Amino acid sequence: MEKGVKEILSAIKFDGKGLVPAIVQDNDTGEVLMLAYMNQEAVRKTLETGKVHFWSRSRGKLWLKGETSGNFIYLKELWIDCDGDALLVKSTPVSGVCHTGYYSCFYRKNEEGGWKIKGERIFNPEEVYGKQGKS
Repeated sequence: MEKGVKEILSAIKFDGKGLVPAIVQDNDTGEVLMLAYMNQEAVRKTLETGKVHFWSRSRGKLWLKGETSGNFIYLKELWIDCDGDALLVKSTPVSGVCHTGYYSCFYRKNEEGGWKIKGERIFNPEEVYGKQGKS
């Protein structure tokens, strides 16, 4: 493993399950796109390939965002918070990152005592994923 990658990984405080939360942000607009988790391998592969990888807690495996949909997220910058226990992934997404077809996973806002859809659906998830899964 490259020396720089080792130094980067050693600064990250992974939790008891070996994970760290990663906030994904559009590098150009600043919009928050999603929250996911990374383990050491996901961070390493992200740095090595420039394509953002995560650890899927539901599937229990490494996950390249876009492996099914083609909606990859390309790394622009990787930031760490003051405590070393959270990452900010500044990125350039190919398309919408939300498996529901929205550009951001944060497309609903609390208004008037309920959740109002504020985002625009940019792809049909059934056409992209079928009925089986998401990525």
